[in-house]
Amino acid sequence: MDDCIRIRLDLAYDGTKFSGWARQPTERTVQGVLEEGLATILRTEPLGLPAPRLTVAGRTDAGVHARGQVAHVDVPVSRWEQMPGRSDRSPGDAMVARLAGVLPADVVVHRAAPAPDGFDARFSALHRRYAYRIADDPSRRDPLRRTHVLLSRKPLDVAAMDAAVRPLVGLHDFAAYCKPRPGATTIRELLDVGWERPASGADEGLVVARVVADAFCHNMVRAIVGASIAVGEGRRPVGWPAELLANRKRTAGAAVVPPQGLVLEEITYPADDELAERAERIRAKRMDEEVLG
Repeated sequence: MDDCIRIRLDLAYDGTKFSGWARQPTERTVQGVLEEGLATILRTEPLGLPAPRLTVAGRTDAGVHARGQVAHVDVPVSRWEQMPGRSDRSPGDAMVARLAGVLPADVVVHRAAPAPDGFDARFSALHRRYAYRIADDPSRRDPLRRTHVLLSRKPLDVAAMDAAVRPLVGLHDFAAYCKPRPGATTIRELLDVGWERPASGADEGLVVARVVADAFCHNMVRAIVGASIAVGEGRRPVGWPAELLANRKRTAGAAVVPPQGLVLEEITYPADDELAERAERIRAKRMDEEVLG
């Protein structure tokens, strides 16, 4: 069998018509569509090669979008080297072009290149940064962005929302904000969280959250946004999100907001010479968490 080369893929997708990232037998998923596209351009089935399998940095839920997603796939060296065909393009440029020809319009691979030694899209990642966008001003309700911005019928107090989520920064048990999963821990370190109303740019006038962590548990960001909205609308006091955190119990008050406003914006990695050590350490940590959870 051919030796393989690990390829890093940088990609984006509109999650509206996907049932999340992870492959499901009867659902349309980003992983399923992208793996089928890779199998087509690599001709794995006709050549009797193993089907391509992707490892992703962040497994997004149904309806959640990504602008800065990262994945890796191990490709036979011979297929990688033959990717340009008769063109003078690099294998990476050829893979991007060929994928553009077979993928649907709601998935785009921006870059394909050999990964540094030790790279793992999931376990080498340092940070994952999400944004959530809300339009609470009727003049900012753009029908062209209705699948990417949550519409709020009430004006939101952004300063109160920002103050409310600041105590959530740090290492905590986020059980109050996570959908429980058997064997999984709800302890996470939130590196940054905040709300703002940009005065310029593409998000001018919207209410935008930024949420940064090394990893998230299921529904964590959308539950934090839900608690923030309760404060922003005046239904809850500024201290309520911190009280929820301290209680460590899921309650009906910590509503999970719809997915369309949520975007995975960026994945951050360490220097190349630190990738392998980071992946090994985080892989072991996640396995320990699953055992202890």
